[in-house]
Amino acid sequence: MADTLAELTRAALAFRDERDWAQFHALKHLLVSLVLEANEALELTQWKSDAEVDALPQDPVAREALADECADVLVYLLLTAERAGIDLTAAFWRKLEKNARKYPVDKSRGRREKYSRL
Repeated sequence: MADTLAELTRAALAFRDERDWAQFHALKHLLVSLVLEANEALELTQWKSDAEVDALPQDPVAREALADECADVLVYLLLTAERAGIDLTAAFWRKLEKNARKYPVDKSRGRREKYSRL
């Protein structure tokens, strides 16, 4: 399955429009929903050790729960970007280029400091 972001966006919009939910999708509400869904993914790790979190993908039930939350985040990200007129592919490449300048390999390789401390 090689769906593009544009195809995924069209599918999310069709799903939304079939249910007449666009009326509820002001940019603020989409952003709130995006964060809430990301927090639901984070909730899967609550009270777990690093080892338990790292093992989540090996448990079929936990893996499906994580996949569901990732998909929810993606849906809201696509809807947010569409509402704001953002080309996510272009934004991705611009941001990667910015990060490459902020985190040059020779200064950041193997380090976790923020770019302002390198």
